[in-house]
Amino acid sequence: MASNDIGDWYRGIPQITRFWFSASVALPLMAKIGILNPIHLVLDYTLVVHRFQIWRPITALFFYPITPMTGFHYLIMLYFLYSYSVRLETGVFDGRPADYLFMLIFNWIILVIIGFLVPLYLLLDPMVLSVLYVWCQLNRDTIVSFWFGTRFKAMYLPWVLVGFNMIIRGAGFGELIGIVVGHLYFFLMFKYPQDFGGRQFLTTPAFLYKYFPNRQGGVSGFGVAPASRRPQAANEGRHQWGQGNLLGGN
Repeated sequence: MASNDIGDWYRGIPQITRFWFSASVALPLMAKIGILNPIHLVLDYTLVVHRFQIWRPITALFFYPITPMTGFHYLIMLYFLYSYSVRLETGVFDGRPADYLFMLIFNWIILVIIGFLVPLYLLLDPMVLSVLYVWCQLNRDTIVSFWFGTRFKAMYLPWVLVGFNMIIRGAGFGELIGIVVGHLYFFLMFKYPQDFGGRQFLTTPAFLYKYFPNRQGGVSGFGVAPASRRPQAANEGRHQWGQGNLLGGN
């Protein structure tokens, strides 16, 4: 009975999130039991560019080393990956898997570029934070819960996670990069066209719609920025990004 419940839960995960979640479980476990060599899975500019190990930008997105010191953090990242990716894919991207996949691809490409420059060997943490950041900006006034019963607006959650990791793990750099990348996507897709009246720079490539066609009944008007923050008679000085109704919950 329990196996059927798990199977039903797994099959109910939206397709893009299901693939990302599954790969982020499979690769670390395969490396943990020795099927894959972790050294071959991380991002390395020299090995990618000069030795043509072109799989590394992909495996670095899904791989995370599981050790007694990192296991708890890995589980937390899996929880955030599942939770906030599902909320985006079934919320503002509902019925539009190509648009959601394009967001993930855009964030991933920017992370790979940054990873070559910094360097950054693992991309799971910043990728999850980039997705979480986008959700938090679209639902900035939604109240979310964190550890020990603390509650605050969603717009603060990415920064709380950075501070939490700095205190618990002495880390947080990857999370900061994820926030930067998430903000870049949000700025180009929503904020710049709406608040500054600029053009929309990001457009989903047509070939993605061929393989991931829109479904009937999805949220209409994707790509239209949230309500403007520019002063108007009806909404001067008000933030309307963070209603949270589109994504269904805190």
